[in-house]
Amino acid sequence: MQGLNSRPEQIRAVAEASLQRLRTDVIDLFYQHRVDPDVPIEEVAGTVGELVAEGKVRFFGLSEAGAQTLRKAHATFPVTALQSEYSLWTRDPETEVLPTCAELGIGFVPFSPLGKGFLTGTVDTKKGFGEGDIRASIPRFEAENIAANEALVDHVRTLAGGKGCTPGQIALAWLLAQQPWIVPIPGTRRRERLDESAGATTVGLSADEVADLNSLAARVGVSGDRYNQAMMGLVGR
Repeated sequence: MQGLNSRPEQIRAVAEASLQRLRTDVIDLFYQHRVDPDVPIEEVAGTVGELVAEGKVRFFGLSEAGAQTLRKAHATFPVTALQSEYSLWTRDPETEVLPTCAELGIGFVPFSPLGKGFLTGTVDTKKGFGEGDIRASIPRFEAENIAANEALVDHVRTLAGGKGCTPGQIALAWLLAQQPWIVPIPGTRRRERLDESAGATTVGLSADEVADLNSLAARVGVSGDRYNQAMMGLVGR
């Protein structure tokens, strides 16, 4: 959806435009990309429910919604999936959102499961980010914070070395080990990175290793917010 406009007429316009672009008769999973504070979530869910009844959409998804918003939406029309940021260094969903998903039977789709590249262990902490790179505006990637956060990725890198895999594969394998209804979506523009991410499904983690990674962020700390103030106002509603 464009911006934060989730009025029913905008939802319908976006759905029709997506159907045309995708050259299909039905959208499998239709997400509200961010919660619009000016439109009741029940109205959003009801509109998507109408699209499902019309055969234009199969399933309803939300992104970066808080637990209470998720409950309200689900009570109006079933939410199939919630997409929110979740990774070894972004653990916010664990307190309320993941338990709510478990209770309501909603799938959870972690975006940025590799910490916007940081958890791959390939970010050069001595270099800045190029023009247009969103990480240049994220506090967690400021020089002093990224240097402090090296302790976390060093731990992941050591574990990966012992298993003959990459740090990124460890980060994805940890997510896959959490719950069968958690399905991360790593992004890439390169085929070799796609193959690497797929290889995470073959990385075995013991119960002790999962427990160790579960507590990693709390032990070593994570320095810097995941978004700047303007962006943080759009998440977790």
